[in-house]
Parts: sequence; C-alpha cells; structure tokens
Amino acid sequence: MQYEDLTHKIIGCAMKVHTSLGNGFPEVIYQRALAIEMEKQGLKFDREIEMSIYYEGIKIGTRRVDFFVENKIVIELKALSILDDLHLAQTMNYLEAYNLPVGLLINFGSKSLAFKRVYNTKHPDNIDYKIKS
Repeated sequence: MQYEDLTHKIIGCAMKVHTSLGNGFPEVIYQRALAIEMEKQGLKFDREIEMSIYYEGIKIGTRRVDFFVENKIVIELKALSILDDLHLAQTMNYLEAYNLPVGLLINFGSKSLAFKRVYNTKHPDNIDYKIKS
C-alpha cells in the first residue's frame, strides 16, 4: 500500500516513545516525545498545524491535526484507555477533507501501543484498496 515505508517508520517512532514512557500521561506529553523521535529519525513534519476545511469549495472552518508528516500523512494521537469508532471517524474525516490517501491513528493510553492505518477509500490512489475491501 502507498506510503507503507513511511507509516512503518512513524509507527516505529511511536513504539519507541511508548516503550520509554509507558501509558498514563496526557496526550501532549506523547506528542512532544513523538516530535523528538521523528526528528531524530529524519522525518519532516508540522505539529498542530491548522488546516482549512472546505465545503463545495468554500472555506467553512479549520481543524488542527496533531502531525502532518512529509506533507503526506496525517497523524491523530490519543492517550485513552480505549479507542472507539468516533476516533477512527475523526481520522477518516481529516483524510477526506484534505484529500489524502492514508493517515495514522495512534493511541498511547493503553498498556500496549495501539495504532491503525486509516485509508481514504475515496482517494484515487486507493482504488485497489477499495476493490479488495
């Protein structure tokens, strides 16, 4: 799948952070640590970038994404004991709003790191993924 190497590298950074810090901290602590680790790994990113949301070509608001890596991958971080469908939907909405093919939902709040690669099936680069689903 597209950007698999990049998402794999990001997940590796998140695993290193989770191994070092464990669970139980607020999201911002993991966000800061992940920024340090991604920088050490040579990843280019913007943190808490405000991105515009459009409806039929008209700007209707903005949302802050936790990370935008290599101008390709949106990362949504959580520090919750359990992820639910709302968190997955939030990440999917970002992908659709910004017309990106893939993003990551990463949760540092559970005993083991939890992550999901989220695919925008409406994106033309994911036509094969849509057929396989």
